[in-house]
Amino acid sequence: MNWIRSSAALGRVVVRLGAAVLLVALSIGLLGASASASPTVPQPQSIKKDLFGTTPAGEKVFRYTLTNSRGMQVKIITYGGIIQSIEVPDRQGHKANVALGFATLKDYVERNPYFGCITGRYANRIALGRFTLDGVTYQLAINNDPNSLHGGNKGFDKYVWRATEVRGDSSVGLKLSRVSPDGEENYPGRLTVDVTYTLTNKNELRMDYHATVTRKATIVNLTNHTYFNLAGEGTGSILDHELRLNAKRYTPVDATLIPTGEIPRVAGTPLDFTKPVAIGARIRDSFPQLVIGRGYDHNFVLDRKSRDDTSLILAARVREPTSGRILEILTTEPGIQFYSGNFLDGTLVGTSGKMYRQGDGFALETQHYPDSPNHADFPSTVLRPGQVYQTTTIYKFSTDENHN
Repeated sequence: MNWIRSSAALGRVVVRLGAAVLLVALSIGLLGASASASPTVPQPQSIKKDLFGTTPAGEKVFRYTLTNSRGMQVKIITYGGIIQSIEVPDRQGHKANVALGFATLKDYVERNPYFGCITGRYANRIALGRFTLDGVTYQLAINNDPNSLHGGNKGFDKYVWRATEVRGDSSVGLKLSRVSPDGEENYPGRLTVDVTYTLTNKNELRMDYHATVTRKATIVNLTNHTYFNLAGEGTGSILDHELRLNAKRYTPVDATLIPTGEIPRVAGTPLDFTKPVAIGARIRDSFPQLVIGRGYDHNFVLDRKSRDDTSLILAARVREPTSGRILEILTTEPGIQFYSGNFLDGTLVGTSGKMYRQGDGFALETQHYPDSPNHADFPSTVLRPGQVYQTTTIYKFSTDENHN
């Protein structure tokens, strides 16, 4: 009987111990699951490099994946300095790629409508592809009849850039460099260019542009041409995105999308985004400027203290209501080109495997005004030997859950 009682007691102890072990195991498992699901758990920031493809000329193109401590991820390829994807969380912490792009190098080489690229030597349009500098008239390629667009037939978006990894205590980055020789696309001067992408732990993608010229003066206007859809690339229209621009004036265009030289107020027009407005709210109005551009394709003059002010200011804020994602764009530039994806026509298939149709992405290109070399009243884009071209733009991502 004593043996039986001892065995029973021992059994009860074993059961209790087993239950306790089970509870501890479950607690550890639940804690682990909770930690892995949380979008705010810190993780090591990193830079990863892989071969993306080879150009028809035999040049290797690499892709760099930048990841910050919050899990935001940016993929950049050395061909054209292209931002292939930007993964950021929505208000529930679910991540999606919000940048339009292609899955293969072949598509970027053969049919890219400037997705994500560095545009230059002169971003945007130059009337009839012609400008005069220091008494010499230069004729550029006409690649957007009857004008020159984004640097000509082979602009900066069609070259393989040299890449250098950049690491900081609270950021990771990539410095892209190239030398544009004197006479490239008939632009004067030998231009040395660096563009540094920096991903911070504040979910900011910073772009610093630096250039110098030798031999001759030139004109320079650099920008990034990422198309965004804050609901996620390939999810459809951006017309419900709410846009606010820090711009009370804009530069209206003629029938070929060249500025007329006027700088009127946006008040009373469908181009008034001084307060948040859905992109699609007025896009089908019969306003002549919208008819010319088949939607929005206009340079907005940013509100600054003076013509010489180059401080970093908030230029634009976009909110996507379903996901709650917010994009804020800060810049030192005087203007921002808002393009509503008017010429996407269903012939391009993106990284998600979905086709892009009209209005499935928007671009907000920080830059000097279009055709500035032919408008003395516009801020100058002339760069002379001994001078330094230096501008900064920041894409800052957040959600309406953690934003005032």
